[in-house]
Amino acid sequence: MQRARRLDEVPPYPFAELQRKLREARAQGIDVIDLGVGDPDRPTPPAIVERLCREAANPEHHRYPDYAGSPAFRRAVAAWYRRRYGVELDPDREVLALIGSKEGLAHLPWAVLNPGDVALVPDPAYPVYRVQSLLAGGVPYPLPLREERGFLPDVAGVPEEVAGRARLMFLNYPNNPTGAVADLEAFEGVVDFCRRHRVLLCHDAAYADLVLDGPPAPSPLQVAGAREVVVEVGSLSKPFNMTGWRIAYAVGNADALGALGVIKTNTDSGQFTAIQHAAIHALESEAGGAIRAMTGLYRQRRDRTVEVLARLGFRVRPPSATFYLWVPIPEGWTSAGFAEHVLSAAGVLVTPGSAYGDHGEGYVRLSLTVPDDRLDEALRRLGSRPDLARPRG
Repeated sequence: MQRARRLDEVPPYPFAELQRKLREARAQGIDVIDLGVGDPDRPTPPAIVERLCREAANPEHHRYPDYAGSPAFRRAVAAWYRRRYGVELDPDREVLALIGSKEGLAHLPWAVLNPGDVALVPDPAYPVYRVQSLLAGGVPYPLPLREERGFLPDVAGVPEEVAGRARLMFLNYPNNPTGAVADLEAFEGVVDFCRRHRVLLCHDAAYADLVLDGPPAPSPLQVAGAREVVVEVGSLSKPFNMTGWRIAYAVGNADALGALGVIKTNTDSGQFTAIQHAAIHALESEAGGAIRAMTGLYRQRRDRTVEVLARLGFRVRPPSATFYLWVPIPEGWTSAGFAEHVLSAAGVLVTPGSAYGDHGEGYVRLSLTVPDDRLDEALRRLGSRPDLARPRG
């Protein structure tokens, strides 16, 4: 069989690679604790599951769903934005249902990029932004996220020639993998850049409700004039422990959502309507305080993990959001080499920062989405190996 040449530019998906290493280690009898993939370990709140069961029994939902999402789901998303951000959205034109946020993030470059157009991609970042821009014929241009800038992009540093060719920018705050939060002032600068250069900003807000310390995370749609240039992608996966349900949404610029809708209607047939109705219950009720409970849990896990890492000598800043720790590694190691060392020395799987881009080199990411007893065991193993924090020599 002949493979398409475009696949030659696509590196192995890092989380598939992590799962391969996990299987290999476990096949050797190693009890590996997986701090690699960010998949919540707690179940979906029972009230959401119960709503799904009721809706799934309704024969009206057994037919093809609405391509754009059920009107009720789109109204619920618009109401969520009104309550959460004070942003008014037209459910018919400015809200689109997605089969998980990854699907929408992956399809958007195909809807807005022509061959040779530049996509401004943060580095480090979720790999989907760069890879799908490449596959769509775009030219990814890195926006370095540096610790000294609080892992915020320096859009003023984008060369004028690059800005003139750019048609799409990806951002993600609260940020995966760094845990950084952008304030409204930071979004104002980005929106101004995008308006001046006619760039569409795609903001991935998957972790918007997982703020552990400080004020709630803002949306770029709160910035004046943002509707001209912003699409925001939100998800129920992380705040409501619904990763396997694959339900999310895109909101914002109506023309961009219309273009994305063309890709989607020719690619998928929408999400099961019963799942959309269960998601409505989550958004309308906030699942009986599920978000507050989960942020409290992740805050406790973060604090315990930071304490152990600091005692070992790691220089780690407690993130104010997400369930990730972005940890600088000792001198003399590569990110991949250090992750391999942690796996072999302690039986703990972490993600090398280089999986998120060139500027992720020098870090590893730890995910706090394992049961408390397994996290405590991982911390015990790490704490028993003070050599892990030493430079390679």
